[in-house]
Amino acid sequence: MAKEAGKVETRGRPRVTENSRLTGKQVKFATREGQDTLRNLAAEAGFSVKGAHTRAYEMLNPNKSPHIAKALRERRRELAEKYEVNYSRHIRDLQRIRDEALEAGAYSAAVQAEKARGLAQGDIYVNKSEVRHGSIDQMSKEEVVKALNELKAQLGEKVINVEADGVELLEDVKVQH
Repeated sequence: MAKEAGKVETRGRPRVTENSRLTGKQVKFATREGQDTLRNLAAEAGFSVKGAHTRAYEMLNPNKSPHIAKALRERRRELAEKYEVNYSRHIRDLQRIRDEALEAGAYSAAVQAEKARGLAQGDIYVNKSEVRHGSIDQMSKEEVVKALNELKAQLGEKVINVEADGVELLEDVKVQH
């Protein structure tokens, strides 16, 4: 039976679009999405436990339930906006933490929060690190002497030359506590 051009289907349930209203069960499912497994959410929303997995799949499928998919997108957008991390919110929260810590007398926490604010600013603290490989324990005596001479040459008059003339062994002294 061929459809006539321009004729609208009037039998059966009307097609679901993005603008269709959500049922109560669908609203419960959409608002709690992300808090538990989809099967459990569908069951808690009021769908049959036996068919909860199938109902969850159908509600997440934008071809079968575009109105629920739209509601879920909007909910995720709202949550992302509410909990997003941005510079001004980060600085404001750290300032609030610092102020509350000062009021509570937790000075260490206040200092840490203020330091974190400075690090977030980017130009207050400078992290400088130098990575060296190897150690003096792995060097021969000649290599150590050579390295010391290079340091003396670099530092010039700033080096104090201290050489041990002799080593004398002191007696073991017992310390009383």
